[in-house]
Amino acid sequence: MADRATVTFHTSPETKVRLDLLATVTRRSKSYLTNVAVEKYLAEEEDFIAHVQAGIADADAGRTLTTEELKRSLTAHRGGPTFSTS
Repeated sequence: MADRATVTFHTSPETKVRLDLLATVTRRSKSYLTNVAVEKYLAEEEDFIAHVQAGIADADAGRTLTTEELKRSLTAHRGGPTFSTS
């Protein structure tokens, strides 16, 4: 069995009712569902932060685009109409 840690948090009564209902319908424990939700949230936030940090590193290293270069790049990738320069 894996090591476990206990986390306690406060939530609204409405969220608790939703969690209770989901646990009943899915026949999963509230602990399991909460852990899945927290793991998913953490993975998404960690991914976002990694991308932001990579963008900052690119900017610090001078790897940037002008507005016109970005428009051309987006147009080429989309295969759509060109952007207005106004």
